[in-house]
Amino acid sequence: MDNKRRTFLKFAGVAAALGAGGSVPLTLRAAYAPEQEQYKQDRDALTATRWGMVIDMRKFTSEEDFERCIEACHSVHNVPDQQLPKQKQKVMWIWTDHYEHAFPSSHNPYLAERVEHKDFLLLCNQCDNPPCVRVCPTKATFQREDGIVQMDFHRCIGCRYCMAGCPYGSRSFNFCDPAPYVQEKNADFPTRMRGVVEKCNFCVERLEEGLQPACVEAAPEGGMFFGDLDDPNSEVRRVLRENFSIRRKVELGTNPCVFYIV
Repeated sequence: MDNKRRTFLKFAGVAAALGAGGSVPLTLRAAYAPEQEQYKQDRDALTATRWGMVIDMRKFTSEEDFERCIEACHSVHNVPDQQLPKQKQKVMWIWTDHYEHAFPSSHNPYLAERVEHKDFLLLCNQCDNPPCVRVCPTKATFQREDGIVQMDFHRCIGCRYCMAGCPYGSRSFNFCDPAPYVQEKNADFPTRMRGVVEKCNFCVERLEEGLQPACVEAAPEGGMFFGDLDDPNSEVRRVLRENFSIRRKVELGTNPCVFYIV
């Protein structure tokens, strides 16, 4: 099939969906990423040239603060609650870990105890230079124009190259069928299958509806900020100007877009 015919069929599918009075499914948008600008935004959608997130760890004072963010993310995205023998086999879009694991290259023997012994909220860093995108052989992992690293679950062949390429451990593999472990399915977000990789997507489906990411809304007041890093007047830029922040493994050159205030 030549490129012209393939492109025609792509737009024909999108036109059929719109003509039926419905919205373009998320999986269809992902599959046709190069043409996403053609149908991408509603007038109420949140837009940016480079999305970024700031997490103020000073606001997370209890285990419940972390759990609310994790539950909000996982329930919206049908992340299975699997009781597997190995922690690394669990599917996690957002999770917690100790400072020494989150920032292994920032060892300081005189680090303040309140930081050293604190759990940190971790997720995909939505890197400017994402190695996961470079190693994916099917383009199931791709980077949008606004910087978000997204996945097309239908293109994923389960090779796990992206997991090997990600230096943050931000991707999970479905070793078993996740469906039985999703208690209440969100019909507005696609479910996955065994043998597919998944990860945080900065809630692209919520941004298109004018909503903030689920974890940001569930965080304690002033705990998380989300906005355009390229806009000097955005809230995330204001927060970064006024506070000292750190990022994970910046020495690797991935340029992560998730910042932590400690």
